[in-house]
Order: sequence, then C-alpha cells, then structure tokens
Amino acid sequence: MKLIKAVHSLVVTDDLDKNRQSQDSIGKILGTRSKEAAYTNLTIDSVPVEIVSVNRPHSTQKVILYCHGGGYITGSLHYARILTTKIAMATSMDVISFDYRLAPEFPFPAALHDVVKIWDYLMMLGYGSKDIIVMGDSAGGNLALSLGLKLKEEERFLPGAFVLMSPWTDLTTSGKSHVTKEALDPILDHEYMDKARYSYTTEENFENPLVSPLFGDFTDFPPVYIQVGNNEILLSDSVRLHKQLIKQGVSARLDLYKGMWHVFQMSNFKTANDAVDEIARFVFEL
Repeated sequence: MKLIKAVHSLVVTDDLDKNRQSQDSIGKILGTRSKEAAYTNLTIDSVPVEIVSVNRPHSTQKVILYCHGGGYITGSLHYARILTTKIAMATSMDVISFDYRLAPEFPFPAALHDVVKIWDYLMMLGYGSKDIIVMGDSAGGNLALSLGLKLKEEERFLPGAFVLMSPWTDLTTSGKSHVTKEALDPILDHEYMDKARYSYTTEENFENPLVSPLFGDFTDFPPVYIQVGNNEILLSDSVRLHKQLIKQGVSARLDLYKGMWHVFQMSNFKTANDAVDEIARFVFEL
C-alpha cells in the first residue's frame, strides 16, 4: 500500500489543472493505442467521444458505454483508455467512453446531461436499451447509476446491465469504511473526497439520488455487478449499495478483492487482469 501511495502521489497535486494533465499523460503512456484495437474519435452534441473496437471479428449488436472516474473533477477518455482497451479486448465488444464536463467549472447536473446525450446517440443508432452495458469506475460508477435512475425517472427503458468498479455512491461519506480504511487507502483520503464532492455540488444536494445513487429506488433495475478492493475508503459505498440492490429485488453481485485498492483494475498484474476477465464473464452470461 505504501508503494501504491508513493506512485499515486506523483500524479496528484493541489493544482487541479496539473492533476488533470498528469492523468492525461499517464493515460496516453499506459493506455498506448494497442495494435489489436482501433480507436475512433468523434464529437456528439459537443461531447468528445472515443470508440474502442478490437481488430478481429466481433459482434456489434451490443455495446459498452463507459463512464470514467476522477471524482467528477478530473479524468478523461485518455485516462480511461487504460481500462477501456482492456475491457474491449476481454469482452470483444465495442467500448464507448466520453469526456463529460468536469466540476467545479461545470457542477451537477452537467455530467449527467452529457451521459444522457451519449445514451440518446446510441438510441439514435438503433441499439436496443438492453443491448447496452453501462460501466464505470469510481465517480464513473456514480454517473452510470445516476444515468439509470434518470432513465427510470423519465420512464425510459433501462440498460441491459451495470458493471461498477469501486463506485462512489454516497457523497454524504457516511459509510464506516471512510473511517476504518482511512489509514490503509493509498489512493483516496478525506481531503480529496471533500474537494471533489463540494466541487460537484452543494451539501444540501448530497442525499439527492442523482448525486448519491445509494439513496435511489432501484426497483426493476437490470443486473448489477460490483467489484471493490477491501483497502479503500469507498468499500462501504459498494457494500451498502449491494445490500440496497438485493433488498429492492435487483439481481446484484459483489466481488470483494482482498488487499486491493481503488480501481486496481487499471494496473497490469494478475489480480487486476483476472478482475477484468471476470467482468467479461459476467457480460457473456447475461
């Protein structure tokens, strides 16, 4: 955990612009375009989009809509490419990621409006709602669930499934792990979480289900698969979400990875790659 924290500290700075630039640089280095995949860039209603497709015969009847993490204040499709490439290779499905607008320049509900734009674009292309698997890590997991709750609120059809990696589901930070895992977590701390949540919205909005999906009504939701490490302060966000989903009759699965940290799937080692393979297995079994 000390080593992971030391490496992570090379990226995170108090300067938000430098933080974003560092993440983009890492994404461009570690997410180097694979020769086994094709990358298509376009703009949808002012939202930058990247489609990752494997360079081999594969089904295009289904698609993955990927929401990147970064606390709603950092992150990009360049940084997400580390994961979107791995997921495209493992699932043999096209993966669509996008640059939603970031806080504090664009607070809630800007990101939600942007993901709805991408959803509407996929509808325009002719995908059935159940042909779309919505995935996300950290704040991207929050955005994925918020999309589902927004679609439900508008009485629209829901995706075929959700896959969430270390999702940030509770901006009230009321989970026990925010205290019990504070000393262990090499990636997140209270200072960062406070900066992110107060940049994204106001305290009066923290219990809004479209901001904190943990408090949402998931009745009639499709299957949800959650992966989380046991060494992160957002552990409770996943555990409590899983309990809520089960309580509300949703088919939900939670895999807790011992000794792992926040969005460990981005790394290149056996446990991380096995976790991505497990995501592919979940998708195949839908």
